[in-house]
Order: sequence, then C-alpha cells, then structure tokens
Amino acid sequence: MSPQPDQSLRDPMQNPFAPEDAVRHAIWEMLVPRDIDAFLAADWSMTAGDFIAENFTGMNANFDPDPQNWALSFASLEQYRDEWLRQAQANAETDYAEDPRAAIFAATRLEEIEITGAAALVRKKFDGRIRRKDGGEDRMLWQTLYWCRETPEGWKIAGFVGYLPYEAA
Repeated sequence: MSPQPDQSLRDPMQNPFAPEDAVRHAIWEMLVPRDIDAFLAADWSMTAGDFIAENFTGMNANFDPDPQNWALSFASLEQYRDEWLRQAQANAETDYAEDPRAAIFAATRLEEIEITGAAALVRKKFDGRIRRKDGGEDRMLWQTLYWCRETPEGWKIAGFVGYLPYEAA
C-alpha cells in the first residue's frame, strides 16, 4: 500500500506528496492540477503528453458496481480524446455561480498511489458540487482507477476505469 499523506489540514490545491516522494508528487501534478486546468481550458494539448497512446484502453463503469455493466468505451486514445473534448466544451459553455476550478479541486482526492516497479495504480476520487447560475448544480461523485507507467519521458497514463461508484466516508 502506498504511503498516505496527512490529510488533517489538507489544502485541495496543494500537492499532498512531498517533493522527496518524486514519483507520487509528479503523478499528482499530472492527474490533478494539469488535468483540471486542461479540462477547464478545453485544451487537449495541455495534457496530451501525459498519455501513452500505444495500447491505451479506457473503460466506463457507468457508476455501476457490477463489472458486467461496464463498457470498453475507449479502445484508443483518440476515442478518449474526442469524448474528453466534448465534455470539456460542454463545461466551458456552462455558466457557473462559483469558481469551477476551486470547486473541482475541492471535490478531488488523489491520496493513494500504489507503485510496483515501473507501474502505478492511482485512485482518484470525486465528491463535490459546482453551483450553476441557473440554480442547479453539477454533482461530482465517482472515482477513477488509473494505471500509469514509467517511460523515459516520465510517468504517463496507460489506461483507466472511470466513473466507478464512490461512497464518500
């Protein structure tokens, strides 16, 4: 099991992994601030270099605990990129009543990174809301399991299972 950072005084915008824990620190930077900033800018180029395109696979758990109902939604990085851009554009067209960046950071928890050799299993959890100007809200309540690999250029995302159900503690 990976070392757990102290969450008692957690600032959601600060990396919970010490710089001395270079691998976990770098993975958090890739999967939290860089991912959030790229999504909010709807700019795939900001995060494109964080993926391994060869053999990339992304699964959608459809918020269902039964793997029988999961889907192989992204058999290529291009398929994932297209869906990511669609969602990012829809987000960019939404009028929020609060800072969406701060709300997404507040909802995001990435505290568990299991490293075995040149592979890592990363657990990223979301539990929060972003208030919209129309009086509604966008609810974030799911988790994603990423598998990452060490490459000569650093740690990269090789695939994931996303939209897994999450019951916050």
